[in-house]
Amino acid sequence: MVDKFVGTWKMISSENFDDYMKALGVGFATRQVGNRTKPNFVMSVDDQGAICMKSQSAFKTTEVKFKLNEPFEETTADDRKTRTVVSLDNDKLIQKQSWDGKETLIEREISDGKLVAKCIMGDVVAVRTYVKE
Repeated sequence: MVDKFVGTWKMISSENFDDYMKALGVGFATRQVGNRTKPNFVMSVDDQGAICMKSQSAFKTTEVKFKLNEPFEETTADDRKTRTVVSLDNDKLIQKQSWDGKETLIEREISDGKLVAKCIMGDVVAVRTYVKE
């Protein structure tokens, strides 16, 4: 299940993230901060099966709690208000955010012991890689 994603993950690389943020419609100033920020990704599961995902940095910490396949309201780090669903598909944790007629996917998987997050908006793909602390 999601157990292999549980833990604290430190970002070691971020590719094409500025283009991804542009595709989302993120403004220049926020993109500058977003490009310099190297957040930790923290995931936990409580005893009722609710999943908690946190993105922690000196700039901003965001947190969402949810159950797989159950839609919830999310306020993203760049302040978008989205309807989000997270599912598990072929060992990938897929986070689908929908807002204002738009949609983005964040696909997370474990590859060679690293957490690889692909952020997809249309034909723009950013890849952020994390190692477990």
